[in-house]
Amino acid sequence: MILTVTPNTAIDWTILVQHFVWNETLRASQNVWGMGGKPADASWVLGELGISTKAMGFSAGITAKKMEELLHLKGVKTDFVQVEGETRVDVHIIDEQNHGQSTLVVDTLLVKPAHIQELFKKYEAALDKASAVITGGSLPRSLEKNILVDLVRMARERDIPVALDTSGKYLLPALEAHPNVIKPNRMELSTIAGKPVITVEDAYHAAHNILTKYGTEVIVTLGAADALAVLKDRSYLIPMPKVDKVVSTAGAGDGILAGIGYALAQRKPMEEGLKLGFAAAGAIIMTLGTADCHKADVEKLLPTIQLIPYK
Repeated sequence: MILTVTPNTAIDWTILVQHFVWNETLRASQNVWGMGGKPADASWVLGELGISTKAMGFSAGITAKKMEELLHLKGVKTDFVQVEGETRVDVHIIDEQNHGQSTLVVDTLLVKPAHIQELFKKYEAALDKASAVITGGSLPRSLEKNILVDLVRMARERDIPVALDTSGKYLLPALEAHPNVIKPNRMELSTIAGKPVITVEDAYHAAHNILTKYGTEVIVTLGAADALAVLKDRSYLIPMPKVDKVVSTAGAGDGILAGIGYALAQRKPMEEGLKLGFAAAGAIIMTLGTADCHKADVEKLLPTIQLIPYK
């Protein structure tokens, strides 16, 4: 079973308006609920594909019930630690006329030291049946400790592979625990490298330095068009799949994360996980909901995914 741990849980509410303007009442043409929080997003995608996962982390309030309901609809098992505050609602507003997209995010979870200990206890027990771990995302502001370091370390001590997707001040310390794979974007990779990553070659060198120092493979997303996978003995440039219409890009990267987790759990070549993940990403951008996709779309896109040798 793939175990996902989301410290800062969320659900996403995506609202489509014909044209966004300030100081007016706007009528939504469409709205849909989706999952939020990178690891939980990955669980949601894997659940749609019929792959067994358990979602853990911190959650709270009425929105936590909605989040678990969405996960259960995809067949995902859940075991969250209930804390104070509220699982956040991220509001995505999409302007149809101008093709713009903005997100409103509020941090509302209140995590105390006892909650952390409870999560670690649940997590340690769940590792007994875990084939891989996916963790990352942001941490609640109330959480002073970077628990991503501990989550990665505890799994790696049992030789359970870990896919990590986080950013900013959380990423570099967690690298010291040697996750198997990380999935930064260009800006996050620049932060680790200590200098701007502009070209694909810049990304390759920065990712290869991470691989050499930590033994961690790197899948870096370079924008709307491409990604670069720097693996232990080979590298690939990966174009995003072509789709008829991009509806929303929210959660596309978490489809890639799901594919990575699948390959780690099944002990399959990472190429298989990358193909599945990028097919899922293509299916996600065809839907309005965050990280939402349809298995039929993933299967249709799967044969079109290209892994172009880079080095």
